[in-house]
Amino acid sequence: MIRTIIFDDNADRRDSLGMLIQATAGLELCGSFADANSALNDVAASKPDVVLMDIGMPGTSGIDAARIIRSSYPEVHIIMQTVFDDQERIFEAIKAGASGYILKSTPPQRILEAIHDANEGGSPFTPSIAARVINFFREQVPADNPDYGLSDREKEVLTFLVEGMSYKMIATNMNISYNTVNSHIKKIYDKLHVHSVGEAVSKAIQQKIVG
Repeated sequence: MIRTIIFDDNADRRDSLGMLIQATAGLELCGSFADANSALNDVAASKPDVVLMDIGMPGTSGIDAARIIRSSYPEVHIIMQTVFDDQERIFEAIKAGASGYILKSTPPQRILEAIHDANEGGSPFTPSIAARVINFFREQVPADNPDYGLSDREKEVLTFLVEGMSYKMIATNMNISYNTVNSHIKKIYDKLHVHSVGEAVSKAIQQKIVG
């Protein structure tokens, strides 16, 4: 079961997302909150695998909440949800450690897929947002081209992460086990000095670590 919690100040949306999750086999709704002012305590009590986080809430913003949660619970996957696709919010969410970023207009089935993707180590983005992220970073000229000491195998894994693949998809494509993929990704995190898929992907594109 994928334990999931929701932070959203819109009661109707919170309820509809909650019902969607409760009606889906393999998912468990273990918390639903109108604000993120007590996000750390809420996560500690709910023990989620995945968090659906509204980016714009009164009090503690979704981005600040993501940063707070990731600092204490780096294993929790956070999917930001918003009606906006503006560039600044997207990059702030990535830097805060968000695993993915989807628009609130995303169809229910895709939201469920995003939860599964994030839980498996993927980085779910609404296509229009993914394109903006990749294009932005590809247009940047890095100040240098540091050697992070990634092995060829680690670069291959990182390339698949950039393409948005989940851990399971990477394992299938590389004909290796899920645990081996997880081991490679932990080494990639250590070498790149990052703590999430989003950060690893951003750094890989921005510094042209992979093609």
